[in-house]
Amino acid sequence: MNKYMDTLLKSSLFSSITADDVDSVLDCLGAIIKKYQKNECILMAGNTTEYIGLLLTGKAIVIQEDYWGGRSVMSAILPGHTFAESYACTPGSVLDVNVYAEAASSVLFLNVQKMLTTCPVTCGRHNQMIRNLLCDLAGKNLKLGEKSKHMSQKTTRDKLLSYLSSEMHRHGSNEFDIPFSRQQLADFLSVDRSGLSTELGRMKTDGLIDFHKSHFVLKSPAQGWTDV
Repeated sequence: MNKYMDTLLKSSLFSSITADDVDSVLDCLGAIIKKYQKNECILMAGNTTEYIGLLLTGKAIVIQEDYWGGRSVMSAILPGHTFAESYACTPGSVLDVNVYAEAASSVLFLNVQKMLTTCPVTCGRHNQMIRNLLCDLAGKNLKLGEKSKHMSQKTTRDKLLSYLSSEMHRHGSNEFDIPFSRQQLADFLSVDRSGLSTELGRMKTDGLIDFHKSHFVLKSPAQGWTDV
């Protein structure tokens, strides 16, 4: 577990947990590490789970897919990020999303019932983990609210301006990397990929942004523009 220690300690779920306590916490919570190949399904819609996932290495993506093949990217998962908390905390709830490994990945799974049931030996650490879990869930709810705000915008440009502005505030800089490919960003914003690429080119021509692949620089205040 030492090779994953930095990732664990930087994760919000392990906030205020010391390196000396990590092994005992993981043992108490019935931790399991599983490895996945690129494009392998980590969690599948229609199943249930009692475990919270925490990505240790690699990258994963959460996708909602309908019966007819339509898909919406819900979020990207990077090392230190957690997933499936809401499903694990709601006994019997059925997953309506798929989680795929975007690259060879290692995932730590923690039994949520063991996390929520404190024991005398690790009570202090357990209480901290419960607080961290609540904060993590609250953060996920805020991100879902942000996604709804982006998608409610009328045009592709407005959706991009909303999303990129949120990323600027989250990174604290007008220069940042986003966690999505072009297709994933189009799916996330529920727009056509070619239309998104065209609009990004127009925004670059208009001097609003500069970008290379997933690296963006915002160059002007984002207000008042609509699709041509």
